[in-house]
Amino acid sequence: MIIIADGGSTKTNWCLITEDGKKVLFNTEGYNPYFSNTEYIIASLNKNVPSDLPIAAIKEVNYYGAGVHNDEKAEIVAKAMRAFFVNAQVNIGHDLLAAARALLGDERGFAAILGTGTNTCIYDGEDIEFNIDSLAYILGDEGSGCYIGKKLLSDYIRGYMPENVRAVFWETFKLTPDDILNHVYTQPLPNRFCASFSKFVYDITVNIEYSRNLVKTSFNDFFKNLVSHYPNYKSYKFNCIGSVAYNFRNILEEVAKEYDMEMGVIIRSPIDNLVNYHVKKFNNK
Repeated sequence: MIIIADGGSTKTNWCLITEDGKKVLFNTEGYNPYFSNTEYIIASLNKNVPSDLPIAAIKEVNYYGAGVHNDEKAEIVAKAMRAFFVNAQVNIGHDLLAAARALLGDERGFAAILGTGTNTCIYDGEDIEFNIDSLAYILGDEGSGCYIGKKLLSDYIRGYMPENVRAVFWETFKLTPDDILNHVYTQPLPNRFCASFSKFVYDITVNIEYSRNLVKTSFNDFFKNLVSHYPNYKSYKFNCIGSVAYNFRNILEEVAKEYDMEMGVIIRSPIDNLVNYHVKKFNNK
């Protein structure tokens, strides 16, 4: 049996492939090693992995996750996986590699993530060839759910938000500016907190122009500061994965066209395509 996991900062999608080819899907929280240590991940797996999962029979774990930018961070997650999946070979990869393999398979191209966070790369058909650092949620992550959420919260706190949107925001969340600042600067996982408000931007209908401009500005920043800095970026199709890309794909396509980049594949989650990729590799061993 093998298991494949796609771990973002907010949620991890898992798929177990049984001996007879059956797929068992389940979810846990996300395990970004910048915010979660090995002990926390083990405790979460013990709590959230289905109790009837045949852990001892799993021979290979392919985990892709946010935040595993180097060996030190990857090892935080790997130690937890080895402790939980006691008989398995554990392979840890970056969530950007998962996105590229899910979007492009064995083909060369451009791949991006627009979810809680942001990432981009040129993929050579097997591995990441070139990547411009997204700089995470404090310094970068343009276009992400967190980035959109930060813009919304800034407008709310500074009084820039239109009154009709502000009224709905208050009715929905009952958050004062002090509540927001306290959560962002003193509570854990501020990136998830900020990103959670991107759903509000998607859902509100009282001022479509405001929400649309907020998202388009975020995507413009994404293309201006990241995508357009890849050599010959216009020669690639724009392939992207993530809930933000999927939910706001019409605006994303509009911005991509303004940067003379043809749209490729946009999908919400990589797990199905990623499973197919690994089943093919496993069967060819």
